[in-house]
Amino acid sequence: MDSQKKTYTPSRIAPSVALGQNTLGFMLPYTPLHHLILKRMNRPIVLTSGNLSDEPQCIDNDEAREKLGKIADYFLFHNRQIVNRVDDSVVRVVGNKVQIVRRARGYAPAPIHLPPGFNRVPQILAMGSELKNTFCLLQDTKAIVSQHLGDLENAVAFRAYQDMLNLYLNLFEYKPEAIAVDLHPEYLSAKLGKELASVHQYGYSTTVPLLYIQHHHAHIAACMVENGVPIDSPPILGVAFDGLGYGGDGTLWGGEFLLADYRQFKRLATFKPVAMIGGKQAIKEPWRNTYAQLISCFSWEDLKQNYGNLEIINFLDKKPLKLLNQVIEKQINSPKTSSVGRLFDAVAAAIGICQEKCSYEGQAAVEMEAACDTASAVKLPAYRTILESSSTTIGYSFTIETVDNLYHINPHPMWKALLDDLQQQVKPSIIAAKFHLGLANLIVETINLICHKHDIKCVALSGGVFQNKILLEQVTVKLKALNFKVLTHSLVPTNDGGLSLGQAAIAAASLQNT
Repeated sequence: MDSQKKTYTPSRIAPSVALGQNTLGFMLPYTPLHHLILKRMNRPIVLTSGNLSDEPQCIDNDEAREKLGKIADYFLFHNRQIVNRVDDSVVRVVGNKVQIVRRARGYAPAPIHLPPGFNRVPQILAMGSELKNTFCLLQDTKAIVSQHLGDLENAVAFRAYQDMLNLYLNLFEYKPEAIAVDLHPEYLSAKLGKELASVHQYGYSTTVPLLYIQHHHAHIAACMVENGVPIDSPPILGVAFDGLGYGGDGTLWGGEFLLADYRQFKRLATFKPVAMIGGKQAIKEPWRNTYAQLISCFSWEDLKQNYGNLEIINFLDKKPLKLLNQVIEKQINSPKTSSVGRLFDAVAAAIGICQEKCSYEGQAAVEMEAACDTASAVKLPAYRTILESSSTTIGYSFTIETVDNLYHINPHPMWKALLDDLQQQVKPSIIAAKFHLGLANLIVETINLICHKHDIKCVALSGGVFQNKILLEQVTVKLKALNFKVLTHSLVPTNDGGLSLGQAAIAAASLQNT
């Protein structure tokens, strides 16, 4: 009998794990129960949350059995009630600095200290966003940001959000003196905040101040708070790129350069607005963004004549283009947006990444970022030549125009060069790298233009698009080489998970000024 201990033989990880990615997340056991289970397994295991897609985790034995019975082969039940539902946190290292993607277990609800000048702060409740929601309580000189609570458009997640909010209010014996909400009138968090601002107590109806905070201003303010920018500091230049947020002019923003302090902001530059065909459906089906981008730069007849052999043109030509053109022209559920997140979707679909549909918001952009590194993995020298080049001519170019005293960034030359590359059968990984570098060069060029005009040397980078490691590192390195002070996130997510902190800070500064 062979008494030698069996050892684990490494093998390739199944392609279904982290599909479309080239990085893996690793967890260490953080409870005694994990140790007891895992010490008998002489191999790694794949973990996922105990929930249905878009829903919070199951925290009750019967609920788990009912919802997950057709998914899980075995259950480990317990007789202790789970009171506080907490996701696992997700972090990554970008430029030798930890960046929190999802702030939950191990981080929340540890308080974040407010910068100098935030004294005599009233108790402010900030309700957060619609996606990747957190809420925030200001208390004394500290901000208590909740754990990640998910996307509130799901009814189960919204109920869990309300339950967690009540738990925090009771736990901290918190009575809000003001409530801050996102400017978007249809966000469920904003609607709930409006309800909470009108309270009924001891037989009397009273109200607390309700402050509406612009989405991208909140992104920049959150970045300022965690970097210790004092309340009365002069304005900085904030660059806020994301999927979308409700703008101060009633349109949808998502690619903004803002001159901002804690109390106010001025929009100085933006991307050319392009239709989101089908509204939210454009988030799920990236090809819609590709078509909207292309016909905003070219006529469809010219595209078919000059690039009719391309797969993306043939793919789009099979769609109901006449109907799509009508909904754009008549503005039927096709609002225009300056979103850089949707631009990423459009480029990704053009080169064959998540062309038809996405299973989660931002998937196309995430997989296109991974495609750049795939080029490196297969030792294509052009990849490093592109991303490590100091030249501004290798990446795709954009033009900066002036429209109504506002810089408008036009992607027309980028699309022309990209389509030409596709026609020359340039590999998608190289096209993805050229897009990333071109966008980074554009951001730095625009920042330089604005900061020279307004005598600014401090820049804050925020919004979900800056979760992109390649883009963030490229922009940060180039700005520091020009002697800019660059503020980025490390205490709260750069995505909407950090929005409530910014909302609370803006509300506090506004009330302290009155």
